[in-house]
Amino acid sequence: MIKKAIIPVAGLGTRFLPLSKVMPKELWPLVDKPVIQYILEELRASGISEIIFVISSEKKVILDYFKKSPKIEKVLRERKKGELLRAFQDFQDFCQDFSISYVFQKKPLGDGHAFLQAAKLIKKEPCVGLFADDVVESKVPCALQLSKIFKTCQKPVVALHRVGEEKIPYYGIAKVEKIASRLYKIKEIVEKPSVEEAPSNLAIVGKYVLTPEVFSYLKEAKSSEGKVGMKSGEIILGEVLNKMLKDGKVIYGYEFDGKWLECGNKLDWLKSHLYLSLKDPQFGQGLKEFLKET
Repeated sequence: MIKKAIIPVAGLGTRFLPLSKVMPKELWPLVDKPVIQYILEELRASGISEIIFVISSEKKVILDYFKKSPKIEKVLRERKKGELLRAFQDFQDFCQDFSISYVFQKKPLGDGHAFLQAAKLIKKEPCVGLFADDVVESKVPCALQLSKIFKTCQKPVVALHRVGEEKIPYYGIAKVEKIASRLYKIKEIVEKPSVEEAPSNLAIVGKYVLTPEVFSYLKEAKSSEGKVGMKSGEIILGEVLNKMLKDGKVIYGYEFDGKWLECGNKLDWLKSHLYLSLKDPQFGQGLKEFLKET
């Protein structure tokens, strides 16, 4: 069973400027908790307990969010805020379910470079790699769905989701060979193709099962700067996976069951925030009534 996960959070968050200058996009709320908490909830429900954050020095506040805070607990107790205290203690108990470590990515040199920074902590184990701006609402956690596929195939697994034609030019799109229901062999990843050039409408979502072999290729890309998997000094995971495919390696794609809630830009984040807020048992009804009034 996969027990480790890498979460790259060192990005600059340029699409969320100027707010991301002082508040990392991973801490922006969906309803009443930050995006990154949804990712950890997915991992806990998938049986994954060891988290490795890839961070920049400016974003250590993300780690602070998951640390215990006896001071706040004390204040809530002194002020007899029983309900708030219980909710806060539940959150702190949730955080204690994880072993959290971190590594630094000093420069934003691509998503593949970010994953590579965690290689020493992963050692030679398979792991899950998740980006913090891809939340999936599903009965079975998306990371668990991918892990189950890996348990059978023992090869890298990439999360896939069907998108409309209007979205195809904004994503990496997979050329695939269907193996079974929702399961594919990936033949190529085409980055942001036109609708006419797209090999399918299956977009790459930022959730993966990464094997030791993937990390070997990432290391090779680093040592072959300008030749393998590199753009302007960056290591791009999609390009490295394409290099593996050209070498005859097998990579699977799984069209996960669930609703993809994107948070990678302001509009998508607003849509996801509104969608979950309207469904929330505490706030949903009040929001619906407010929207009717306006």
